[in-house]
Amino acid sequence: MAMGVDGFMVSTIVLSYLATTCYGVSFSSLPKTLLVTASPSSGQVLKAGEDKITVSWSYNNTFPAGTDSPYKKVTVKLCYAPVSQVDRAWRKTVDNLEKDKTCQFKIVAKPYNPSNNTFTWTVERSIPSATYFVRAYAFNSADEQVGFGQTTNAKKDTNLFQVQAITGRHVSLDIAAICFSGFSVVSLFGFFVMEKRKAKAYQQK
Repeated sequence: MAMGVDGFMVSTIVLSYLATTCYGVSFSSLPKTLLVTASPSSGQVLKAGEDKITVSWSYNNTFPAGTDSPYKKVTVKLCYAPVSQVDRAWRKTVDNLEKDKTCQFKIVAKPYNPSNNTFTWTVERSIPSATYFVRAYAFNSADEQVGFGQTTNAKKDTNLFQVQAITGRHVSLDIAAICFSGFSVVSLFGFFVMEKRKAKAYQQK
């Protein structure tokens, strides 16, 4: 008897899962079962330490019922776009997720819920200047990736945004430097006056 479309999809997912137990989890084996959106518009520039990203995710109900039964946790990450990976081996995309360096910054991790998931994250001050997208991974009870979703397409060249890192001195540091410089000038002037008085008193003896 011919296998239905739903049966074929479930079988494919099961076989992919069994393969990961022997060879580690590969990104290419993961079904795109999560729908992910993020607030930045395409091309928008966000400032590290100031601007926020609101991320929403849910289960893609076009997949057969029960596909998400192994899902226990979802982790959302900020990921480098290909344009910001060129000649940077430390950001390299590798199919083996244990070695992959695409998504290095965790936004949030939460227990799996098939719908109504939203989180607002302030871009951390340590995030470097680059072009990014957002990706979510679903994990099973063994803490293995079993599904994903992302805000960009398969080529990772749409719906990308940028982060502008903090550069130069911080305002508070500038203020502290000015105060310290002012204190130094006053101290030097006071020392000069004291020395002058001592010299005058010595001459009068």
